[in-house]
Amino acid sequence: MTPQGIFIAGTDTGVGKTAVAAGLAAWLRERGVDVGVMKPIATGGAPSPDALLLKSAAHTDDPLDLVNPVCLTEPLAPSVAAEIDGVEIDLPAVRRAHDELTRRHDVLVVEGIGGWLVPIREGVTSADFAVELGWPVLVVARPGLGTLNHTLLTLEAIRRRDLPVLGVVINGFDDATATTADRTNPDQIERFGHTAVLAVVPHDRTVDVDAGRLGGIAQHLAGVAGALGVE
Repeated sequence: MTPQGIFIAGTDTGVGKTAVAAGLAAWLRERGVDVGVMKPIATGGAPSPDALLLKSAAHTDDPLDLVNPVCLTEPLAPSVAAEIDGVEIDLPAVRRAHDELTRRHDVLVVEGIGGWLVPIREGVTSADFAVELGWPVLVVARPGLGTLNHTLLTLEAIRRRDLPVLGVVINGFDDATATTADRTNPDQIERFGHTAVLAVVPHDRTVDVDAGRLGGIAQHLAGVAGALGVE
C-alpha cells in the first residue's frame, strides 16, 4: 500500500498527545496494520518516555534513535532546551529518520511536541516541520473550559498552512465531574471548527506515560483510524 501518515498536534503541552498517538498505534497494530511511530523531538531527558511508550504500543523494533532522533535534557520548548544543552537541532537528520520510517511501515504516527507553534530553532516552529512532512493533522485537546478558543486557534493555524485537518480528539473527559463546558465543547468544536470530533476519550487513571502504561485508550480511537481510511 502507499504509505500513510498522521501528525498528532496538541492545543498545548500536557493534553495527552502521547497517549492518543500510542493508543492509535496500538489500535492499528491490533488489527494487523504495519504501523511505525515517531517522536521527532523530545525534551526532558533521555530516553524519552514518550518515545518508549510509542514503541511499545506499536510493537516495533525500530531503533530508538530513529523513533526519537532528538532528545534534549530540559523539559522546555526545544529552542530553549537545545540552547541549554549547547546543541543545534539537526532538522535534516530528523527528516531522514522520518523518511526511513516511512519506507519501513505502511502507516506512520508522528507525535509533535508541545503546541502547534512551539519554536524548534531559530525561524522554525513545530508547525513548519509538520508542513514539511505534509501529513494530515489530528488535534488533541482538553475537555474543559477554554478549550474552544485553544482548539479553534489551532485549527485556524493549521489551515493557514494548507495542511489537511483529520479531526479532533478530546482527551480526558470525566463524566463524574464534567461541567457544562465539558459536555458542550464537542458540538461547539464541530460547529465552529468545521471538523469532526473523532473521539471523546474518557479519563483513565491507569494511563501513565512515564511508567509506560497505556491503559484502555486504544479502544476509543477507532474513529481516528477510520478517518485515516483504516477500518
